[in-house]
Amino acid sequence: MRRIIAAINMTLDGFCDHTAVVPDEEVHQHYTDLISSGDVILYGRITYQLMEYWRPFIKNPSGNKSMDDFAQAIDRIPKVVFSHSLKSVDWASARLAEGSIAEEVRNLRQLSGGDILVGSRSMIIALMKLNLIDEYQFCVHPVLAGNGLPLFEKLQERIALKLIKTKTFGSGAVMLYYHPEAIKE
Repeated sequence: MRRIIAAINMTLDGFCDHTAVVPDEEVHQHYTDLISSGDVILYGRITYQLMEYWRPFIKNPSGNKSMDDFAQAIDRIPKVVFSHSLKSVDWASARLAEGSIAEEVRNLRQLSGGDILVGSRSMIIALMKLNLIDEYQFCVHPVLAGNGLPLFEKLQERIALKLIKTKTFGSGAVMLYYHPEAIKE
C-alpha cells in the first residue's frame, strides 16, 4: 500500500503562511527531490492556486537553477485538487477530486506506485483527522511570524508523533520527520 507523506513549510511559531518564509536553494532542492520521488500530490484549492505561480517558469525559466528545477518537478507530478468552488483546472497534470477526501485517498492507496504527497494545510488537517498520514515532514524555518495560519488550529484530539530523523539546512531551517505513534493510555 502506498504511503501518504505530508510535507509543509512553517515558522518556528507554527504558522504556515507562504509569505512568512523564504525557502533557499537547499530547501527548494529538498522539495524538488521529494516531489520527484512521489507519484501524486494532493492540494486544497488555495494551495493549488498558489502553486500555479510555478507554471510560467516551465516556458520561461528564471535562470535560478533551484527554482527552475522545482518548477519542472511540480509541473510533472500529477495533482489532485479538492475544491467545492472550482469547476475545472487547466494544468495538464492536475485534476479535480471526484469523491470525498477519504474515498479519493482510499482509491489512490490501492493503486500501485510511489508515495502520495500532501502539500497543503487544509489537506494535512483533513488527513490528520482521518488518521491517514504515514509520515510528516515539517520544515521549520527560523522565523517568528507572530500571526498567520496555524497548521494545527483545527485538531480536536491529541496526536502523538515519533521523531524518526532530522535534517538541518544551511539557512537554519530544520526538517523534522515524524511517524504517527499509537497513543498510550
